[in-house]
Amino acid sequence: MTTPSASPRIQRLTLIASGLGFVVVLLDVSVVNVALHALHEDLNTGVTGLQWIVNAYNLMFAALLLSAGALGDRLGAKRVFVSGFAIFTIASLACGLAHGLPFLIAARFLQGLGAALLVPNSLSLLRQVFTDTTARSHAVGWWSAAGGIALAAGPVLGGLLIAHFGWRSVFLINLPIGLLGIALTLHYAPVSPRRSSEHLDAGGQIAAIVALVSLTTALSEIGRLGLWNAWTAGGLILFLAATTAFIKLEACSPEPMLPVELFRSSIFSVANIVGIILNFAYYGLIFVFSLYFQAILHFSPLQTGLAFLPMTGVLMAMNVAAGRLIARMGAKRLMIVGLAMAAAGYGWLMPLEADQAYVTLVIPMLLAAAGVALVVPTMTNVILSAVDAPRAGIASGALNSARQIGGVLGVASCGLLIDNLNPAAFMRGMHESLTISVVLLIIGISLCQRYLPSPEQAAHNSPEETEASDET
Repeated sequence: MTTPSASPRIQRLTLIASGLGFVVVLLDVSVVNVALHALHEDLNTGVTGLQWIVNAYNLMFAALLLSAGALGDRLGAKRVFVSGFAIFTIASLACGLAHGLPFLIAARFLQGLGAALLVPNSLSLLRQVFTDTTARSHAVGWWSAAGGIALAAGPVLGGLLIAHFGWRSVFLINLPIGLLGIALTLHYAPVSPRRSSEHLDAGGQIAAIVALVSLTTALSEIGRLGLWNAWTAGGLILFLAATTAFIKLEACSPEPMLPVELFRSSIFSVANIVGIILNFAYYGLIFVFSLYFQAILHFSPLQTGLAFLPMTGVLMAMNVAAGRLIARMGAKRLMIVGLAMAAAGYGWLMPLEADQAYVTLVIPMLLAAAGVALVVPTMTNVILSAVDAPRAGIASGALNSARQIGGVLGVASCGLLIDNLNPAAFMRGMHESLTISVVLLIIGISLCQRYLPSPEQAAHNSPEETEASDET
């Protein structure tokens, strides 16, 4: 029986509000890459500065994603979701008004905080108002579709905005979306229940942030300062120390942010490693190609957005296809096929030259993107099958965090290799970035082949049996 607080109208408007929260998060992922060259020229910054503009957002998003869901459980998903929208909107205004690189990077950190609060709590709101399992599945499908549209349309929208209003407009476009999302949530989403007993793993959260920031800083600055500089060497040492502290804290905590025993399952571990590899290649090379199109081929921002359109568009189509193919091929085979397609697409691009005709890039870019799109929903399915039901939320959160970390490392590492925008030096770094990505994807294929169960094994092994067999 449907309660007044979950009437069809309430459900519909809450779904719109939740979808808008996901839209601004993914829109910001895609539109900023189109603005890189404009930011380079207007702020007079090098590749390292551009890396930080991208990674400041991704860092906070990755580091806080696991804790944001627990915070929503403790304080109420509605309250935390509205707070995330408010933070994201204010940070977007600050980005649009920034007149220097440090201020813009600080505002991007704040945007990442808002994004981390938005994503898990948007799903919590949907779970709250859609009590029927079938209706909830349809709602999550629309939520995912909204994000997919934002990801695909983002580069073109960004190019249009920059062409007519400048790079600041790619941040300011978030203001009306944010205000609408806040208004809909406040007026229509029901008050969320709270769990005052929900534990917040503050120590683990701090250790995770320190580890990610120190590693990203070291990787971003090696090209400028050198490996043995005190800042870069110190950053790597701090990363190791913070990572060690994180593992110890999680092992000892009664309610850890990320239970370390989950990694005793080889299936869970491999799926997370593949998530890191996949996003390392995808986001690292998106960063590289954004600069290639604008700094080397001299495309306008709009032309750059259109150049990415086939790649982002195929992501949506293949994500849908993956859901049907898993049942036919099995998760293991589909992940291997997807990783192989991505490796083949990026490998095809390795002989790329500075004066390459764009038309010759379309097919390999489509092949790579199609492979990525096949793997993403499949490895989510693998993760959920590797754990018991009460840990499904933590497991999916861990995978999303791993993927974001992969993106951060990809941008930092590939940015290090293309630090010089001189065409000859840039192309050398681009080839190295492609080579590393292909090698990592091949490693991912071998891990899937070795550790993921065949369809027959998966059908007969429960999560508990799988974990037990991995521990012996």
